[in-house]
Amino acid sequence: MSHRLLFFLLLLGTACADDHHPGADEQSLAPQYRSDFRPNLIFVLADDHRYDFMGFTGKVPWLETPHLDRLAAEGAYSSNTFVGTSLCSPSRASILTGLYTHTHTVVDNGAPAPPDLTYFPQLLQRHGYKTGYFGKWHMGRASDDPRPGFDEWVSFKGQGTYYAPNLNVNGRRIQYPDTAYTPDLLTDHALNWMREVERSGEPFFAYVSHKAVHAEFAPAKRHLGRYDNEEIIYPPSYRTSAEQVAGKRTPANEPYPREQYYGDRRQPDWQRMQRESWHGVDYMYHGALDFETFYRRYCETLLGVDDNVGRLLNFLDERGIADETVVIYMGDNGFSFGEHGLIDKRHFYEESAKVPFLARYPKEIEAGSRPEAMLMNVDIAPSFLDYAGADIPESMQGRSFRSVLNGKVPADWRDRVFYEYYWENDFPQTPTTFGVRTDRYKYIRYHGIWDTNEFYDLENDPDEMRNLIAEPAYQDTIARMSAQLFDWLEETEGMNIPLKRLPRPRWGDHRNKDLY
Repeated sequence: MSHRLLFFLLLLGTACADDHHPGADEQSLAPQYRSDFRPNLIFVLADDHRYDFMGFTGKVPWLETPHLDRLAAEGAYSSNTFVGTSLCSPSRASILTGLYTHTHTVVDNGAPAPPDLTYFPQLLQRHGYKTGYFGKWHMGRASDDPRPGFDEWVSFKGQGTYYAPNLNVNGRRIQYPDTAYTPDLLTDHALNWMREVERSGEPFFAYVSHKAVHAEFAPAKRHLGRYDNEEIIYPPSYRTSAEQVAGKRTPANEPYPREQYYGDRRQPDWQRMQRESWHGVDYMYHGALDFETFYRRYCETLLGVDDNVGRLLNFLDERGIADETVVIYMGDNGFSFGEHGLIDKRHFYEESAKVPFLARYPKEIEAGSRPEAMLMNVDIAPSFLDYAGADIPESMQGRSFRSVLNGKVPADWRDRVFYEYYWENDFPQTPTTFGVRTDRYKYIRYHGIWDTNEFYDLENDPDEMRNLIAEPAYQDTIARMSAQLFDWLEETEGMNIPLKRLPRPRWGDHRNKDLY
């Protein structure tokens, strides 16, 4: 029975009741029975899913994501959604708190969350919601212990594994067999819990936090090898050779003369050096696999995420509650596939800082809408609170995008996004980075290294291949954006780098994998 029918029957019963129930006023009723009806809420977070790798975008012609495509067709898709830090733990903390990285201080993948942080599901609990968490937590990543704000808890330590996971289910650890595929298993837990809560008539919030599609990729067995014969599309900035810049791909082992690619483009030295590292196309994962296999396995692993999004949508259809449920799908950060010769994330290039964003709520969001306003991961917490009818704390630095998705962009909505990334001991190739991006320009400023900053005209150079940092015609714009960046840092108390006291093994010492 749907919430809507329960609500109608309750109203009918109340109208016929005797005066011997003086306490049954609207405020004493459970939240789902009041006139301020609360929708169910589902948030699906994928790991390392870049914004344009979905079937309906056409970025990868042979990639099939029918269930993500369905979400986009039945709701909204934003190609203009960003993270404040393109890294797992900082982004996930921003999603849960509505705060920038320098505010919540989860600055890298080893930093535990401070004990005084408030997560928005705690506020949903106080507002009458049952809440469940299913998947990767990754803040203070050596622990999978239940966290505040969740009535149901299913998680694992660190990055977890794709197969045979060991899950912490409400404080009890369960080892699953080799046949168990983690994205499927997490969705099993989420569906079982939602069925139970939905039968009780209480509104629920389900947070499904996938490990997929984090490297090292492992597709479900049903998908392994599906794309083995598909042609890989190389980005324009993949190879550092004159032939590639002209549109021809050169073999991966061909030497790259620096002057032919860079010329007057003034690309940073750190970028050139990272090409030959763990996160670069010339020595990726220390030579453990080739680029084309890497690319195909990512796409195949993404199919498992899509399958499980479909299972959630089918559940809502079967229970008749799709119209009264807000579904939001997002990535925790983007991912590079050879752009600038890089893989992974962390940097402030488009493919790294942009994330997929899909939202469906048939009661409000027009099917097929494509909002252009800039959204951020810090907006998730206030938006879910808004949909729930709960108060949004003034301390949150994001803001609700509910009106944006309804086609009504507030006059004071942001016209730029800010970015921060803090150097990591574990992966030292990428420097501390700050940046600001408007709908036309991007300014990137590096801290602590002797190198060049970057400035791009995204309208005329969407692939970010011509660094205009030294062009006289843009100096006023660069100075203005630099001032805006520092104004933002000062106004949000971000002028000090929040260092963490953490033990670090020597580079190459993998005995304690929880530290990586």
